[in-house]
Amino acid sequence: MPGSDDDPVSRGEQIDAAEREEAKRRLLVQAEAERIPVQETTRAVPDRRWRGEP
Repeated sequence: MPGSDDDPVSRGEQIDAAEREEAKRRLLVQAEAERIPVQETTRAVPDRRWRGEP
């Protein structure tokens, strides 16, 4: 009797995988939107504390 028992991956597992992929895609889109360009993160800021200046 053919049925879902013959499928190597159940329908529920397929749905879970699709939901995980969609969540991953949303996270990547959000991360890209919030990304700070490397030029802004590597800019040197003078810090005079280590030289003993007030």
